Amino acid sequence: MLITRAEINGDYPVDLRCEEGFITEIGTCLSGRKGELILNAQAGTLLPGLHDHHIHLYALAATKNSIFCGPPQINNLDELVQVLRHTPGETGWVRGTGYHDSVAGYLDRWQLDRLVSDRPIRVQHRSGKMWILNSMAVDLLGLDKQNELQAIELGIERNERGLATGRLFRLDSWLGEKLKNSSPPNLLNISMQLARAGVTGVTDASPTNSIQFLRQLTEAIEKKQLLQRVLVMGDILLPDTDHPLIKRGALKILLDEHQLPTFDQLTTTIADAHCQKRVVAIHCVTQTELIFALSALAEAGSKPGDRIEHASIAPDSALDLLHNTGVTVVTQPGFIKERGDQYLTTVDRIDHPLLYRCRTLIEAGIPVGGSTDAPYGSPDPWTAIAAAVQRQTLTGQTIGERERLTPEQALALFTSDPESPGGIARPITQGAPADFCLLDRPWSEARERLTADDVAATIRAGELIYKKNNIKAPPLLHQHKGS
Repeated sequence: MLITRAEINGDYPVDLRCEEGFITEIGTCLSGRKGELILNAQAGTLLPGLHDHHIHLYALAATKNSIFCGPPQINNLDELVQVLRHTPGETGWVRGTGYHDSVAGYLDRWQLDRLVSDRPIRVQHRSGKMWILNSMAVDLLGLDKQNELQAIELGIERNERGLATGRLFRLDSWLGEKLKNSSPPNLLNISMQLARAGVTGVTDASPTNSIQFLRQLTEAIEKKQLLQRVLVMGDILLPDTDHPLIKRGALKILLDEHQLPTFDQLTTTIADAHCQKRVVAIHCVTQTELIFALSALAEAGSKPGDRIEHASIAPDSALDLLHNTGVTVVTQPGFIKERGDQYLTTVDRIDHPLLYRCRTLIEAGIPVGGSTDAPYGSPDPWTAIAAAVQRQTLTGQTIGERERLTPEQALALFTSDPESPGGIARPITQGAPADFCLLDRPWSEARERLTADDVAATIRAGELIYKKNNIKAPPLLHQHKGS
């Protein structure tokens, strides 16, 4: 492939040739070769392909067959009733996602029964850590028959009478097995959605990823249902892989403040991962979880590439620990826009400036990578990039103005190396992988917009995986006939 008349690293016009997945030539007035695919950039800027450093592919794909049950679409009980009662089909499971307590308060099986009792329903909390089932669903799964000890171990909540409340904690894999979800959802639609936003790679951050997940990903890539490179987090048994588009990543560790492991257990888990020559990625959304994780990393000994996922609330008191352990923070500035209005009423006012911090961390020398956490956030990385610059909620309220980034800093959250989030942006230079996001305008214009609407084409490993259809003449894409 030959890309012509592009803006690259601020220079224009520049031509770039890629062969066998790598950049082989950069210059001006490069001549097309016989049979070579030519992409006319028309003065658009060529960026490194975007990488979402924390996403959940199959959960995102599953949302295509789900009912969204939370803000900003669903904001009160009446709206929740309407969306649940008018789900297409007369029978079968109803799968809801995105529920937040601001919609209708505390939910359990009996509250859901009042909304819908004639179909099995499962609704996922926006945090992703809890499913709520109605009584028909509880009966179908036999939850009231579970042994008490087994129920506690599994995360099946029970009331004082020993009945399952319908609230299941961290049981996605178990629930999937019980529902006999043998076939994973097709990834093509979400992969194309990511490609339209300029995404050439993702890090799947699901903690239960295993060898079966690797097989599913491999099959999806071979069938052209998945177009992006994937760095895979997972459990301690996750094997390495030699697939050119899949790499094994960090050991994912989930921390829940109400049920933390012992300090020794966490340090042992970190050490075990390091013995496998793997880094760790520790889920931390509260201050307690963050300090606990950092203390364990300091005790076990951190490894370059160790990560803190989310750091949803990062107090100043944690900055030295973050810096001294050398960890990277992978955070979600898009949540400021998507969830900010709820944060303003549910998070202590004193903590508002500490939410999804960016600038303070960067200035303290702490690497910061960006992610969408889709499906728990919008899968569009440009939403997160714009939010990192604007720090505004859907209603225009500002949260953490001190944390605003420049457009260039915000873009860099998504253009660093997958294994080194927060590092320097991947270079567009000879010998580098040919992963690009081509915009339809110069960066001087795009930086004022920060929208996926400006993505003209996406190239992964020298292969065109997305091209905007409405590009004006001269044609964006044509085949050089040669001589």
